[in-house]
Amino acid sequence: MAPGKTIKAKIKKTLPVTGPQAPTVSELMLWYCMNTNTHGCRRIVVSRGRLRRFIWILLTLSAVGLILWQCAELVMSYYTASVSVTVQFQKLPFPAVTICNINPYKYSAMKEHLSELDKETKNALETLYGFSEGKSKVRRDADDWNATESKFLERIPLLKFEDLSKRTVTEIPSGNKRKIETSVFHQGSSMVNTGDPQDVVGFQLCDPNNSSDCAVYTFSSGVNAIQEWYKLHYMNIMAQIPLETKVNMGYSAEDLLLTCFFDGISCDTRNFTPFHHPLYGNCYTFNSGENGRVLTTSTGGSEYGLQVVLYIEEADYNPFLVTSTGAKIIVHDQHEYPFIEDIGTEIETATATSIGMHFTQSHKLSKPYSDCTETGTDIPVANLYNKSYSLQICLHSCFQRAMVDTCGCAQYAQPLPPGAEYCNYKKYPNWMYCYYKLHEKFVKEQLGCQQICKEACSFKEWTLTTSLAQWPSSVSEDWMLRVLSWDKGQKINKMLNKTDLANLVVFYKDLNERFISENPANNIVILLSNFGGQLGLWMSCSVVCVIEIIEVFFIDSFFIIMRRYWQKAKKWWNGQKAAPLQVNAPAKEGHDNPMCIDEDLPTFNTALHLPLPQENHMSRTPPPNYSTLQLDAAFTDPLPDMLEGRSH
Repeated sequence: MAPGKTIKAKIKKTLPVTGPQAPTVSELMLWYCMNTNTHGCRRIVVSRGRLRRFIWILLTLSAVGLILWQCAELVMSYYTASVSVTVQFQKLPFPAVTICNINPYKYSAMKEHLSELDKETKNALETLYGFSEGKSKVRRDADDWNATESKFLERIPLLKFEDLSKRTVTEIPSGNKRKIETSVFHQGSSMVNTGDPQDVVGFQLCDPNNSSDCAVYTFSSGVNAIQEWYKLHYMNIMAQIPLETKVNMGYSAEDLLLTCFFDGISCDTRNFTPFHHPLYGNCYTFNSGENGRVLTTSTGGSEYGLQVVLYIEEADYNPFLVTSTGAKIIVHDQHEYPFIEDIGTEIETATATSIGMHFTQSHKLSKPYSDCTETGTDIPVANLYNKSYSLQICLHSCFQRAMVDTCGCAQYAQPLPPGAEYCNYKKYPNWMYCYYKLHEKFVKEQLGCQQICKEACSFKEWTLTTSLAQWPSSVSEDWMLRVLSWDKGQKINKMLNKTDLANLVVFYKDLNERFISENPANNIVILLSNFGGQLGLWMSCSVVCVIEIIEVFFIDSFFIIMRRYWQKAKKWWNGQKAAPLQVNAPAKEGHDNPMCIDEDLPTFNTALHLPLPQENHMSRTPPPNYSTLQLDAAFTDPLPDMLEGRSH
């Protein structure tokens, strides 16, 4: 064998072997952990301390477990050939349906309380337009209208503008002409005024404590002016009547409902829950969920909805309060308050009204995605309606609270706050003027309610499609009215009039529930995925790599810096303590200088720069005798080529 190969073989046999040729498994694993790109394994080996090593073992094993689990799921999903088919028969909850007569109270029962107001209204109509109200369907008193004292017109005088530009008006009923100097607010009418634009009717409101503080409200239609003036006095009168009396003057469920069917099954007044509305009197809610049970329907179509026939009794209507005939309904959730005065749908008499519904649930994300509220508890407005939060509830409650704080009493059309009472000009003579001024601020969004109140994040909505048909038909009118009259308990020879009846059908057009939900475009999962993609693309880095970077660059670096500062501070402190003892000590140089002591051995260049020792000092350590140094051979036996060299 050649000498070079012999030496190489001897070195391989003597020196430790690492890598894939390692003789033992432990050495192979050690080599793998020190050289692999799998950061967790390397950190297990190089970490100092049992706690840190245990944490890295736990992290690495957790990562391996997750990988095995995900891979197993992927493989099982890949080899699964089964198909799942789901058939679901859906049932939708039927909404609450609230029904009110447009006329809140029977006029025959209210006549005693409204007699003086009605007489002054008739007197004003005769003075303004030169005619008196014709004979009504209900017998009225025939007293002389001018014999009574006009207390309503004196409190809120009606005005007829002869020339709006010159602000000259005629007072009703005195007929006196004068010029007004106060502010004029025109209440716009949706109807087009085809008459003389100078013939404008309005009324004046003044502060009783300050007669110069007045405001005139004008209307382009005399109908609107008379009705608004009448409603002001009407609410003032109704605020003084006890609730029990008002309930008795309204329509009972037996008066309003003639027939009822739901989902093909007969129903009656027991399925309706009564509640009293300030503006519409006695109203009745079908499927209110008051007993904790909400009706559902599993089939769409008009045959499986709510079908009712309503008795309107037009002859007992108040001629000045309402000018239309029929009923008003609203479809709403069981936990919502029915704002029938705002979003109610009117039902016409002598007509079959079919209302088809589509159900939609909506959910919006709250902050920071939108400015909505989940439950309304974060809104600084007390809920006066005892129902779930909505924007309308907040706005009405806010205005009512401002009304109580500003005017000292509550407006009649909204619930009473605790400790308050409804306004009437016997106790609060200033309330009408105060109400109009406050309502003007509310409409102009100067009251702050629109800024405080927020939309609800979750709400249910029923989209309505209305269709009308003549009912009953001319060929079936005779027998239907006779049968309904018999069901009503009247005599056969006194049939009901079709103008007193209304047919209503409320149903689901289909059972397709639409759900609208907002989801964040970015969340923590997407954020981590994006970070992982960028780190893996540009740095071939994983979660374990990130933890390793945090450990080295933050934790270890922090401890190294703190340890260095600690050593410097300790050295400085030791120097301060040793300074008084070394004042007279001779200076030490060279190897005798303790400052030159270093853990590392001096190099040749640094040794040349050391100062020479002084003569009175002890000699340094003599240099080693190189001839005595012997290299411990790694080979006990001489090599053959060396023996051959010596022989030569």
